[in-house]
Amino acid sequence: MRIGINTWAWAAPLTDETLVRLAPRIRAWGFDAIELPIQAPGEWDPARAADLLAGLELAPAVCAGLLPEHDLLGGDEQVVRRTEAFVRSCVRAASKVGAAVVAGPLYAPAGRRWLLDADAWRATIARLVERLRPLADEAAGQGVTIALEPLNRFETSLINTVDQALEVVARVPGLGLALDTFHLNIEERDLPAAMRLAGDHLVHVQVCGNDRGVPGGDHLDWPGMFDALTDIGYSGQVNIESFTAEALAVPMSVWRPLAAGPDDLAVEGLVFLRGLTRRNAP
Repeated sequence: MRIGINTWAWAAPLTDETLVRLAPRIRAWGFDAIELPIQAPGEWDPARAADLLAGLELAPAVCAGLLPEHDLLGGDEQVVRRTEAFVRSCVRAASKVGAAVVAGPLYAPAGRRWLLDADAWRATIARLVERLRPLADEAAGQGVTIALEPLNRFETSLINTVDQALEVVARVPGLGLALDTFHLNIEERDLPAAMRLAGDHLVHVQVCGNDRGVPGGDHLDWPGMFDALTDIGYSGQVNIESFTAEALAVPMSVWRPLAAGPDDLAVEGLVFLRGLTRRNAP
């Protein structure tokens, strides 16, 4: 497993200049990977990033969330086409930068919630399966896997659990699953069991403490989760995702410091996670 970190720990949005400043430090601390967020197309240059990261031997991943004007689920064809175009732009960026994964809740903006009875939920999932199939197929053709991320109940009413996500992932060839310990901690009763349930559909993992701060020193069952990842043969990235960038405080509801600073979060988190991977090494 490669250990990485999302640049949202320091800045939002990510820019070329910010990446040039951060990537060498991230590598010098001992990270193997870096997660590059896309908030809007064109914020950073994938070709330039590819050269920088290749020179540092940092493996990239891409994450993205839909913007307020996006929605893959509704009946407005113009909105659906706009959303598809955004997802395709994220896939192109991932392909150019050399990332194998685009992870995120790529069906509706975070915060969209509405009541769904069982029949309406099944119908919405069927619509999502239909609309993700061509996108996942096109992504696979570029060497990229779209990884669907379950979110907690306060951010979506559609896909909160691994079991719900598998209703989509298992029906869309080439689609993967991304798991985030913050959301798992809210929605799953047994986090290691949820990871085992994901099985070989799991292609990306994001981690943080239960308070969205530094991994470790919190109440999550970290040894159990890493045992589960080892048991399912997971060999992808395990990336710290926290939101200490000031611009993300309000949208991510971060009302108090999550660490002494983003550098501390990175270094302390890496030490803890590296210890877990060494514990599970053959």
